[in-house]
Amino acid sequence: MSKILYTETDGVFVLKFVGDVRVTLGPTISTFLEKVGHSKSFRAVVLDLTETEALDSTTLGMLAKISLRTQAAYGHKPTLFTSIEDVTRTLQNVGFEDVFVIVDGPLDGMPDMLELPQEIVSEANLRDQVLEAHRILMTLNKKNHRDFKDLVAALEEEQAMQVSRAVAKQSA
Repeated sequence: MSKILYTETDGVFVLKFVGDVRVTLGPTISTFLEKVGHSKSFRAVVLDLTETEALDSTTLGMLAKISLRTQAAYGHKPTLFTSIEDVTRTLQNVGFEDVFVIVDGPLDGMPDMLELPQEIVSEANLRDQVLEAHRILMTLNKKNHRDFKDLVAALEEEQAMQVSRAVAKQSA
């Protein structure tokens, strides 16, 4: 089972991703971002992927969003800990070394962590988050742009069709 644990100490927010982290945890990450955005004590964010078995592309986009927001607001890259070779390779493949300080090894000395409650959102909201996450990944580098442009185009087309259906339903 996948989950996200967190703790906060002196303005440093730590998120620990456990298991096979997929699209369904995207809303949970978004809620965390809102919380951090409203926190007056925020100084840094640390991501712990040392117990992460796998990350899907939506999750990668959400992690990139955390980094980009942190950099825009505070002027520094977040730190990301990883120790599983497949996960590290995935991070390198999408260019995370450009948006995170990546540390190979465990994050020691963390206080007890709480599990973030899993957020449930509508299918339309989830689709919007998937689209946003992939758009963010595309901005990181040319390779990601090539890798995700067809998926983003398909998601945008699907989104447009959903909007058209909703408008037609309201007009009827």
